[in-house]
Amino acid sequence: MKVLIIEDEGPAAQHLMRLLQRYDSSIEVLATLRSVAESIQWFRSNDPPDLVFMDIQLADALSFKIIEEVEIQVPIIFTTAYDQYALRAFKVNSIDYLLKPIDLDDLKKAFEKLQLLASQPGLTGISPQQIATLWKMLQQPFKNRFVVKIGDHLRWVPVEEIQCFFSRDKLTYLVNSEGRSYPTEYSLTDIEGLVNPTDFFRMNRQYIVRADAISEVVTYSNSRLKVHLKKGDKEGIVVSRERVADFKEWLDQ
Repeated sequence: MKVLIIEDEGPAAQHLMRLLQRYDSSIEVLATLRSVAESIQWFRSNDPPDLVFMDIQLADALSFKIIEEVEIQVPIIFTTAYDQYALRAFKVNSIDYLLKPIDLDDLKKAFEKLQLLASQPGLTGISPQQIATLWKMLQQPFKNRFVVKIGDHLRWVPVEEIQCFFSRDKLTYLVNSEGRSYPTEYSLTDIEGLVNPTDFFRMNRQYIVRADAISEVVTYSNSRLKVHLKKGDKEGIVVSRERVADFKEWLDQ
């Protein structure tokens, strides 16, 4: 397999090359390119590779500009340090991605998906419509407020006044800074894409919590953590085991 790497960070490119060799020593890296302009020139002057690894944020622009300028008919695996909101756009469009720092297990899963797509003709390319949708989702601003219904009245709650969102009995609620709960029309999955992931984190299947609303974090059973909020919280919210590492990283940003 002949692979092209588009990555403007030298250490990241070298790391990916080492992982590719560990995965399959027969893989040939044709080139490592550092910019949109260099990549466009390469595609116009060379035969296409079998696979492209493409970082999203390059030194001169977002790498989507490469796809706008040249027709790429081979699979692309994006490598990205983008936030969870952006990653949802990739999932919607069935475009694979690897979240930095990349590890060998993630790389193996990406190749397994590649093999699956290769067995279904027409599914490995990226259409202009997919790119247009992805651009739109990436550029969409996060919500500043949520509208809730109280009796016959509508009230808007600024995101700065929201402690958390939670689901219960097939309904989703927001909790304001006073600890009061109001039903919303969105699911938790919807809300993940509507709020800034720098400020909000999905603790488990039931809760999304705002960083400023956390009063303390304590250790809990089975290597889990429990989060307590500043208002209206008695029992605490447990961070699911598989989310603990991401939660600690989120707190430390």
